[in-house]
Amino acid sequence: MASLEKILDDFAYLDEWEDRYRYVIELGKQMPDLPDADKTAENKVQGCASQVWVVSHAADQGSDPVMTFDGDSDAHIVRGLVAIVLAAYSGKHASEIAATNAIEIFNRIGLVEHLSSQRANGLRSMVKRIRDEAMRRAA
Repeated sequence: MASLEKILDDFAYLDEWEDRYRYVIELGKQMPDLPDADKTAENKVQGCASQVWVVSHAADQGSDPVMTFDGDSDAHIVRGLVAIVLAAYSGKHASEIAATNAIEIFNRIGLVEHLSSQRANGLRSMVKRIRDEAMRRAA
């Protein structure tokens, strides 16, 4: 999966929204499939028009564990958005995740303005869920 830095660099070269849209879909295609066993009600992100699942993992049970995430969606563009969110948060300490709002990244690369209100709300729900989980783990 691409790093957040690579994704941001690639976006810098894409001027047209259609090219960015295709790139987001391509990021989703590169993401490994989430096993059906993880597509549970507990892992489902509420507030998304599409089905979205996010699974969190903590490296240890310490006060500020390194967290990683897996995710999936049944919609191509949303799966790409999931890939970008996971690139923003996976592999970081819970405290850093809790302090980082990935929506700012999406604003910086001009994606939020091109999303439908339902998709933008779903994106916010996904970010909130990950940050809330990180806050619980960092407590």
